[in-house]
Amino acid sequence: MERSLKDGQQRSEIIAPALRHDPLLTVASWWAILAVILLFALDDAIESQIRIYWAFQVPLDALVAYSSWRVSRIATGAIKRFWWVLTFCGVLFVIGDTTQTVTVLVAGAGTRTSGGAVQSICFAVGLGALILAMLLHPHPQRSGRDRLAFWLDSATVMVGGAVVAWCFGPGSNSTGALVTTLAAGAVVLTSAFASVKMSLNGNAPMHRAAAFPMIVAAGVNSIAFFLPGGTDQALPAYALAIRFLPSLLIAIGPRTQEIIARFDQSAFGTRRRKPYSLLPYGSIAIVFGVMVLLIARNGGLRGADNGRLWGVIAGLGVIIALVAGRQLVAFHDNTRLISELDRTLAELREHEIRLRRQANTDGLTGLANRTHLHDEMAAALDGHEPGTVSLLLIDLDGFKAVNDTFGHPAGDALLAGVARKLTESVRGDDLVARLGGDEFAVLLRDCDTAAAEHTANRILRSLETPIPVDEGAAVHANASIGAATAGPDADIETLLRDADIAMYAAKRDGKGCLRSYHPGLAVIHQRAAEQAWGRAS
Repeated sequence: MERSLKDGQQRSEIIAPALRHDPLLTVASWWAILAVILLFALDDAIESQIRIYWAFQVPLDALVAYSSWRVSRIATGAIKRFWWVLTFCGVLFVIGDTTQTVTVLVAGAGTRTSGGAVQSICFAVGLGALILAMLLHPHPQRSGRDRLAFWLDSATVMVGGAVVAWCFGPGSNSTGALVTTLAAGAVVLTSAFASVKMSLNGNAPMHRAAAFPMIVAAGVNSIAFFLPGGTDQALPAYALAIRFLPSLLIAIGPRTQEIIARFDQSAFGTRRRKPYSLLPYGSIAIVFGVMVLLIARNGGLRGADNGRLWGVIAGLGVIIALVAGRQLVAFHDNTRLISELDRTLAELREHEIRLRRQANTDGLTGLANRTHLHDEMAAALDGHEPGTVSLLLIDLDGFKAVNDTFGHPAGDALLAGVARKLTESVRGDDLVARLGGDEFAVLLRDCDTAAAEHTANRILRSLETPIPVDEGAAVHANASIGAATAGPDADIETLLRDADIAMYAAKRDGKGCLRSYHPGLAVIHQRAAEQAWGRAS
């Protein structure tokens, strides 16, 4: 991670100077500044302003086409297709704006910023191709419900743009002006849609630094649409400058992408997408504000323009319906996620149970292991009454002979058979454990010495029945059992020690029998141990 951060910082240190000192971006910026200066300088000569307005757009259009073509050569897949479409749009804009420039220079500029037939067709085709490219560009969402949510959010923003255009767009009764207004409204809607696309889509075909000026261009286009004067009337210099500015911003985007792609291979590809969007709620707030402003501007409901007001109300209703649909999708998603979370938690609980069982269970017999026995003994001895907790230690006699005669699989079968008999011979709340090898233990709760001896004798009787260990072979599992009952100050170690002393006493007395612990056994056990040590030495 540190290496990736270091690489990112190094790329930023390289890319930032490259953007600042790029000759094409520098020339384009000064070109636009010159255009704005001329627009203000020729404020009293509207036809000259219109000629400047169109003539200065052509080089910027050419920069869009050239930079988009360069990016398309670097990109791959669907991203490459997007940039080829943007190259095509740039070429159309060059053709349309060049034709319009020649027209205003030769035939007269007039006072309108709206283009002629060729420019309008090139603009419409290019804009339509760009919309189609955005529609066809793959989304990173993985389900149909995710895609539906995206389109509901996009539709909400587009309806909001339509309502604003309906209320504040330039109005006229002529067919040409109406068409011009609708075309300008389309620009607003397309700009809003592009903004939504860049904001909501986690797979945008360009870097954030390249997308930012293009999104700003969409916003400036929207502002220009509401400037006073309209597209069929003379505009002041500042309005012409604002309408000209998006041409520069749109040209900066592809050029920025081209420069970034030279140094950063991650300039394309999927980026983390926000799991939510506030744009639909912003649309509701904007449309509601438009309605309040419309009513206030006309002196109340009675003085309001009924056509525009009902248009706002209808748009607000559509937006609310779209947001409600989006919320239903979100509710379904939440329900699905909660169900998946419940299943995951259930699986984790089952896995935890399996792990606990594996940690506390002997793998061969399925009985409790030494660790689990110690835990249960600690719980049973915690605050116990004297004479209420007993322990049986059981050691098989002659187990090695079974292994040597029949093999280890037979020995495992004998241990499993003994485990079954032990479990069948005790109460349900008693704990049977395998300590290792051929040694077993039984923890008896609420059990005094007499009851412990009764249980031990029951175990010995059950072991008298032969246990199958091989095909056609069965053996008697003789066992020596030591019993001990916890005294007032007993702990795990003392109870285990006492039961162990009693078990060895049973082995010394002939095996296959039971002995219960009493203090005298400790003395006998000590003497036997000393004698064994003396013989060994």
